Amino acid sequence: MGRKLTDAQIEAFHRDGFVSPIDVFTEEEALRLRKELEAAEEKWPEAFQGAARNNAHLNLMCLDEIVHNTTLVDAIEDLIGPDILNYGTVLFIKEPKDPGFVSWHQDARYMGLEPHVGVTAWVALTEANDENGCMQMIPGSQGAIRQHNDTFGEENILTRGQEVQDVDESKAVSTVLRPGQMSIHSARVVHSSQPNRSNDRRIGFVIQPYMPPHVTQTITPTGAQLVRGSDPLGNFERLKRPTTDMDPDDITRKDWVNQTWADILYHGAKMRRDY
Repeated sequence: MGRKLTDAQIEAFHRDGFVSPIDVFTEEEALRLRKELEAAEEKWPEAFQGAARNNAHLNLMCLDEIVHNTTLVDAIEDLIGPDILNYGTVLFIKEPKDPGFVSWHQDARYMGLEPHVGVTAWVALTEANDENGCMQMIPGSQGAIRQHNDTFGEENILTRGQEVQDVDESKAVSTVLRPGQMSIHSARVVHSSQPNRSNDRRIGFVIQPYMPPHVTQTITPTGAQLVRGSDPLGNFERLKRPTTDMDPDDITRKDWVNQTWADILYHGAKMRRDY
């Protein structure tokens, strides 16, 4: 038995490459976080456009709260140990009836992180189900990195529109979540999500990844936050937590991180776009 996860959940993660659902927030807490996020969207719309949706935890208190939530981090510790860095975050917001989708892919393919021992926490601030485009996982697919093709598809919301070929979709498992729950998945597991066919937004906040300090960035230097324990190696520039929303220094720091991310995620690509 771990700090948060049961032995069965830990076994499922190592067997399948993911574990879901995991209770983190109550539905009432998730609704509060959603309202705070949407109030920030209304007040600072430019902070949510294109690549600005990346690493918004560096300048928004409600998202910082999620990253450092004790219950959430306890679950991460059960999988990667007591010394924990947060590499970054992404907001995946699918508007009602939005055709945007995520193709089958492995996170580790383009992130430049070695070794692939980090884990991604996908936190639902709304319902996440088959109708509104919850994540789908291929159990046991967390082996070798597969060949990906860059499509740059207009409705594909991944940076390159990258996709793995020849996925047996009959094996796919939907990670259905209520608001306040999360799933955790390996950087190597093959996963995707479909468009939002519902009449409400689907909001997922992704911490990607939590990782132990011995992980390194192999493409270009960037930053990370110390979430728990210690970081004796210092492989990443230490990023501080915000103390207020949209502090100019925090925005400058986030913009730098996002520029390094663009250099990493589009490394070797034929084109770039503002994702």
